[in-house]
Amino acid sequence: MRIVALAGGIGGARFLRGLLAAVGPQDEITVIGNTGDDIHLYGLKVCPDLDTVMYTLGGGIHEEQGWGRTDETWSIKAEMKEYGVGPEWFGLGDRDFATHLVRSQMLGAGYTLSQVTEALCVRWKPGVRLLPMSDDRVETHVRITDEQGTRAIHFQEYWVRLHAAVDAEAIVPVGADTAKPAPGVLDAIAEADVILFPPSNPVVSIGTILAVPGIREAVAAAPAPVVGLSPIIGGAPVRGMADKVLAAVGVEATAEAVALDYGSELIDGWLVDTADEASVAAVEAGGIACRAVPLLMTDVETTAEMARAALALAEQVRR
Repeated sequence: MRIVALAGGIGGARFLRGLLAAVGPQDEITVIGNTGDDIHLYGLKVCPDLDTVMYTLGGGIHEEQGWGRTDETWSIKAEMKEYGVGPEWFGLGDRDFATHLVRSQMLGAGYTLSQVTEALCVRWKPGVRLLPMSDDRVETHVRITDEQGTRAIHFQEYWVRLHAAVDAEAIVPVGADTAKPAPGVLDAIAEADVILFPPSNPVVSIGTILAVPGIREAVAAAPAPVVGLSPIIGGAPVRGMADKVLAAVGVEATAEAVALDYGSELIDGWLVDTADEASVAAVEAGGIACRAVPLLMTDVETTAEMARAALALAEQVRR
């Protein structure tokens, strides 16, 4: 079975770990990773979502945080602070710095982001084929209004420094409209037996991937069933502040609303948590097959059961 998953950071990475536990060694998983969160810091190219997937599946993630490296130290960050060089609000540990140094050095030598990601995965052996959504530069920005007036800031500043405490007025994936899908992305979608939307942020993770011209169209046209898992349980995000960015695009923070926003032209099936079982009928009225199953990723086996439920629904709705 050839499975394609569109994934953001922590939620997507943890779901993928369960998916790997749910499938056999003969199955092939291709992950199309969000690069809209990418940011340049200290002269380095930082790819938070790609790295979170790579570290999580490769056994190097800081489990409690869900991001960054395990057994991390912070000597470089402390030295940068002594020099008065920021930003202080974005933490890059010493081990993490090494990844960004290698990536930036390779990019500077002329390799593409796809080639760099493949090279980094040689070390981590994530068990999946990890592709960036695009080799072109795309950065998600957020329009806000605060004491400095109305302005656009990088999504990382909105999420990490401001903790989404200011209302998001618009979400803009800068550069997405002229970006091209990375090599292998469209082929993987066209050849997939199943396409999955993990419980990643539907606006700034999966939404940004779909904003790259050609990707949404390829998913919609794919012969494979497309099944998503709700990142919203009981009217609230499982983690993070997805409700803030959903509000910016006019979507209510409910499992039902997110499914209907994707639409039946894009997804064939949708899993909601048992807490949202009452929304099943409304989702199905929108032309999307829907089931209620436990969706809290408390451990790998529980997450594997979620993945099995998604694959089972895919078989039921296969076009």
